[in-house]
Amino acid sequence: MSTKQHGNRNLFNELIRMRDEQRERMKTAIKVVKGEELPLEKNANGYYRWYIHPSMKDRALNTLMLWVQEIPSGGCTGKQRHQGGRLHLVVEGRGYTVVDGVKHDWERWDYIHLPLKPEGVVFQHFNSDPQKPAKLVVAEPNLVDAIGMDLGINFEQLEPAPD
Repeated sequence: MSTKQHGNRNLFNELIRMRDEQRERMKTAIKVVKGEELPLEKNANGYYRWYIHPSMKDRALNTLMLWVQEIPSGGCTGKQRHQGGRLHLVVEGRGYTVVDGVKHDWERWDYIHLPLKPEGVVFQHFNSDPQKPAKLVVAEPNLVDAIGMDLGINFEQLEPAPD
C-alpha cells in the first residue's frame, strides 16, 4: 500500500479542515430568507428571485437550488433543455408548459415535474392570463454541494489508526 501524499497535502486532513469550516459557517448562516428582500433577477430564462443557490454560501441549507420564477401576464419563459428532476409549484396564475412538444395546462397549486431523461427534456412555461403574472416556486437538487462533510450526522475521527 502506498503512503505517498499528493504533493505536501494530506487529503484526509483536508476533509477535517473542510468540516471545521462548514461548522463555523453554520453558526452564522441565514436560517430565514425574507422573500420581499430578494432582488428580481432578469436572466436568459426570465425573472427569478433566488432563495438558495450554490453561490450563496451564507444559507443554512445548500442541498437544493430554490427560486421563484415570475412570468409576466401573457408572457413566457425562455426555452431550456434540462436533465429533468426539477419541480415547479404554481403559487399564482394559470398557464401551460410545453415539455418535449406536449402541452400541459396548469393553474394555482398545481405541480409541474420535469421527468429525468438521459437525453434531457426541452420545456418552456407560458402564462395564459393576460392580466396577472404567474409565479412558480422551483426546486431541484443542488448536486454542487449536496450534503456537506458532516454527512448529515457528524463526521468525527473517534480513534486514530494503530501505528
